[in-house]
Amino acid sequence: METCMQEGPTPVNNDLDALFATYGDMIYRLALVRTRSAADAEDVVQEVFLRCLKNNPSFESAEHQKAWLLKVTLNCSKSLLGSAFRRHSVPENAMGELPVEAEETDSTVYDAVSRLPEKYRTAIHLYYYESYSVKEIAKIMRTTESTVKSWLHRARGMLKDALGGDYEV
Repeated sequence: METCMQEGPTPVNNDLDALFATYGDMIYRLALVRTRSAADAEDVVQEVFLRCLKNNPSFESAEHQKAWLLKVTLNCSKSLLGSAFRRHSVPENAMGELPVEAEETDSTVYDAVSRLPEKYRTAIHLYYYESYSVKEIAKIMRTTESTVKSWLHRARGMLKDALGGDYEV
């Protein structure tokens, strides 16, 4: 099944299976950082790929495709977190489950990041885990570069306080 095809200058010719193989983990990690729940993150991943299937967007490049998927992930996460069901229910585990790579590396740092406010968590994730620049994060999150810089600065300060002097932030 061919989807998310492109007719522009740099064709991005991927079927849904190839998109999932390439970006599925990235989308899941971002959704997990945003929702703090493995089940909710899985729901977000499904919704992102469903929207890709429904909308069949055209992409200028692989980087444009990745940015589109990240933006849709942010939007789906925000919709889920703002849903009436979510507002009127109590989560089973407020911290969510740790992803495998976080368990293997350092759950202390992951726990500290997961306790940050949503906008700081997202900025930290995109900057450190997905290697996006401040300019790219600003575009994805629909804000200014100076705002992203402030979020990163504040998040680093919060992480430094939470982790003490044991870690280099």
